[in-house]
Amino acid sequence: MIIRTVEFAGSVVASDQPLPGELPQIAIAGRSNVGKSSLINRLLGRTRRGVARVSASPGKTQMLNFYEVNRSFYLVDMPGSGYAKAPRAVREAWRELVRGYLEGSKELRGVVYLVDSRHAPTAGDLEFVGFLAETGVPTLIVLTKVDKLRARDREAGLRAGLARHLGVSEDQVVASSARTGEGTEELLGAMAALLETEAES
Repeated sequence: MIIRTVEFAGSVVASDQPLPGELPQIAIAGRSNVGKSSLINRLLGRTRRGVARVSASPGKTQMLNFYEVNRSFYLVDMPGSGYAKAPRAVREAWRELVRGYLEGSKELRGVVYLVDSRHAPTAGDLEFVGFLAETGVPTLIVLTKVDKLRARDREAGLRAGLARHLGVSEDQVVASSARTGEGTEELLGAMAALLETEAES
């Protein structure tokens, strides 16, 4: 997939709010400090002037942000979870927004879920991936920040180990680095396959 155009299409802040349009969607989710915004900017080729805001304070994405890519699909930046410093009521509202979107969007083609490669998946990661399995939404797992790993850690079956931990197939797991660009082409190819498969069905 070659990224030619990217335009911000709008945000959704409540589960009963209409989505910006009816294009196919691929959503990106993960914990608040997993490097989601950096990866989105790398995927979209916007590393110098990002489209997704990168913040030193995790949990800044509090809505569904839709980016229209190549005028053919939406990349959806979902609210992060885990370290967001917000009142419980706000966190519950985010949870309702995310669940309503994942269960209700007819144009959602797949979810890219990010896990920090330096740490074992958390209980929240397991819960979210389990929920995705229940909804039947095709899921890709991305190991972020692999450039920060020691070589021996990478050689120890990193992808296979994570796949076993999350209960997914190893071919659903992509190792990536927003800093070096590793895994970008593989992930873009997987996203393109999700869009093409749905279009053919």
